[in-house]
Amino acid sequence: MNANAKALSEEDLRSDSPSLLQRIRPHAELIAALVSGVLIAAGWLLSKSDASVLSIVSFLLAFVIGGYAKAKEGIEETIANKELNVEMLMVLAAIGSAVIGYWTEGAVLIFIFAVSGALETYTMNKSHKEISSLMELQPEEALRILPNGREEKVKVSSLEIGDMILIKPGERVPSDGAIVEGSTNIDEAAISGESIPVTKGVNDEVFAGTVNLRGTISIKITKSNEETLFQKIIQLVQNAQSEKSPSQQFIERFEGTYVKTVLAIVFLMLFVPHFLFGWNWNTTFYRAMILLVVASPCALVASIMPATLSAISNGARKGILFKGGIHLENLGNMKAIAFDKTGTLTRGKPEVTDVITREDMKEEEFLQTVASIENYSSHPLAQSIVKYHKGRFKNELFRPENMEDVPGWGVRAYASGQEWLVGKAGFAGLEAAENFMGGIGHKLAEEGKTLVFAKDQHGIAGIIALKDLVREETAAALEELKAESIHTIMLTGDNRDTARVIASESHIDEYIAECLPETKVEEIKHLKERFGSVAMVGDGINDAPALATSSVGISMGDGTDVALETADVVLMKNDLQKIAHAIKLSKKMNRIIKQNIIFSITVIMVLICSNFLQFLDLPFGVIGHEGSTILVILNSLRLLKIK
Repeated sequence: MNANAKALSEEDLRSDSPSLLQRIRPHAELIAALVSGVLIAAGWLLSKSDASVLSIVSFLLAFVIGGYAKAKEGIEETIANKELNVEMLMVLAAIGSAVIGYWTEGAVLIFIFAVSGALETYTMNKSHKEISSLMELQPEEALRILPNGREEKVKVSSLEIGDMILIKPGERVPSDGAIVEGSTNIDEAAISGESIPVTKGVNDEVFAGTVNLRGTISIKITKSNEETLFQKIIQLVQNAQSEKSPSQQFIERFEGTYVKTVLAIVFLMLFVPHFLFGWNWNTTFYRAMILLVVASPCALVASIMPATLSAISNGARKGILFKGGIHLENLGNMKAIAFDKTGTLTRGKPEVTDVITREDMKEEEFLQTVASIENYSSHPLAQSIVKYHKGRFKNELFRPENMEDVPGWGVRAYASGQEWLVGKAGFAGLEAAENFMGGIGHKLAEEGKTLVFAKDQHGIAGIIALKDLVREETAAALEELKAESIHTIMLTGDNRDTARVIASESHIDEYIAECLPETKVEEIKHLKERFGSVAMVGDGINDAPALATSSVGISMGDGTDVALETADVVLMKNDLQKIAHAIKLSKKMNRIIKQNIIFSITVIMVLICSNFLQFLDLPFGVIGHEGSTILVILNSLRLLKIK
């Protein structure tokens, strides 16, 4: 049975007040099936009261109303592909049943066929519901601020990069941009899935579809409407629903050959048993029609697509975006997963963990001086030190004198009449740095921390230790993967000492340190030789080659555009534990598909054998065949409910 149900148009999905037709359209097949069922019941009752003409009229209406959608689909695809399909088999079987006087059986065949088609459409509509829900989150209009200060309402689609727009409390952000005036709290649940609002101020980025909760803000558009993160999410889901898995592609190629074979055997069945076994013509034709019904691969064809769509829909609701059924199918076969360190296993930004000062130096005074010097540097370590100071102390930073950046070493500056050196151990004096406070720097370095030394005229004034901290969920996520018998590897450009510490804290199985982007690609190739199927998880531009080389590339949602484009799976919530859920979902989907295929083939074989042995009557053939199709689809729908 073909599962290519028509998706709702974007205009329909975006309509704020859908018409009656738009509300009915998703349920049209089910309504037609129910009307067909009522007409069948009426026809059966009329046949019992000798109203044969009215009975036949009722059955004919049941044929037309219940079978119209599938007959139309079958004819159109037959013309387009120049190949018969399952829909045509069922139409021929129903007509054949009516020809030999089995009106009720033929009509029931159409009815159950229509019900199974309605179930497939329901599955498609459930998967499209995620897109519909997303589209409803983005406003259609925005309040643009003109150069003269006036405000005007414009269509979001007309916004251009550089435009200034005003967003009031309670309104949704219409497009990606950066705040230029005001501060607020933003609910980013639509993008990240996190329920806790995020505080945003000047220069902070905001995303389309998120909600401005508190203050009025002005933002500058930084991306065109088509390039927003919001639109990329929609595009990913749409692409995933249209891309077919290898199993589905095989079934669809197999379907055409199978249908021709069935028709050839049915044609032989119309004559051979009469001459070979002495069956009368009525019995021969009757058995040929039953064969046409029970040999149709409806359940087999419906074994994969509903399951795949249900799994993709389940993942989309939980912030896991698959770019296609092939990636969802492959994920369950992973034997190993490689992780980038920075921004994947760790938070991606260095944070101050320790401040060690000389005995005569107060920590507040020390941090104020160092932060004042580092405040004029764009280096990530410098910015982390400034942020740490502002978070702990209220004293204001000052402007140091005669600042000089020494490339590769640090910064030289004058503060309170003293020369200060802030940077590497060698810059402050290697021997003094190594011996400071009993060699505490060596101990901190062994813990995988990066050290910034500060020296004044009296010697080493203190050490600031920073570290890219492991995400809170990392260890638990990796333990879940181990429970799924998956080997975990960390690929990092850091030195071996830092890699060893992070690997220990992350509970990772093995690590490979000092990796360049090209080295990561080579390591992925080696891992594929060892394990066969290997996934790669990353978020940066340098991870893109490895993501493309791996069997399945997985990108963190806040990663770079290149990583998002290259990856096969995107974790919108930046939650590593979602990987384990995605793998379980994939394994569950693959199991359900196998169950469906084995069950459908078994039913077909049993029904065919029963027909040849003349144990099977047409009503039971119809129920057995179409009932198995409905059971297969219902089994697939279980994937929508997996937690």
